[in-house]
Amino acid sequence: MKPAVDPLAQLAEIRTIMERSSRFISLSGLSGVGAGVVALAGAAFGHWYLHTQFRSDDVAANPYAATPYGSTFGDSSGFVRLMEGSAEARMATLPFLLGLALGIIVLAGLVAVYFTRRRSRSAGRSLWDPVVRRLFWSMAVPLVAGGLFCLRLYVHGAAGLVVPAMLIFYGLALLNASKYTLDEIKLLGITEIGVGLVAMLFPDWAFAFFAVGFGLCHIGYGLLMYNRYERQRRADPVA
Repeated sequence: MKPAVDPLAQLAEIRTIMERSSRFISLSGLSGVGAGVVALAGAAFGHWYLHTQFRSDDVAANPYAATPYGSTFGDSSGFVRLMEGSAEARMATLPFLLGLALGIIVLAGLVAVYFTRRRSRSAGRSLWDPVVRRLFWSMAVPLVAGGLFCLRLYVHGAAGLVVPAMLIFYGLALLNASKYTLDEIKLLGITEIGVGLVAMLFPDWAFAFFAVGFGLCHIGYGLLMYNRYERQRRADPVA
């Protein structure tokens, strides 16, 4: 006699095959942690650079000034006043900010690719299959549009809205891409949008909200994903 076929097992196998063909489920939680650490380091470096640069400018203009620019990490009111008060100063600072943003994106992307590629290999899946290409483009369009929008805000003096807009557009990109990957990406996208909306109310705390949205939220998401999908598998390779 033929062994009995378990219908539930067959359905589970069919569901797994469908998910593999329509969704990229090999995202690594460690990639989120790494990207968050890069974002935190970038925010700290940017704050330190602007603090040093504009404090020296303030001292040169007024050696007897009692309050230097940016006394704390979160307090970036001097940065916002500078960006919104002088077009020349904004344009002089633009190359540094663009270079910092590009550096964060490149480093975070390299970290994410490294860990995700490692997990994809262990799962026997390509890192650049049709599903991944759809995932990439679904994120790229909102991110490029958001980047151009933020640049326009910056050039025209609305620097206090740049970080909130970055967070909101990034959250929209994650929501748009969530249909091609794990459901937790949708939760991260909603969180980024929420942080961006709150950041609009406190433009003086731009660096702090940048660190929270792109740093701490990514680290929290990465740890959640790692504990949920990867820790048990790494502890028990046979499973």
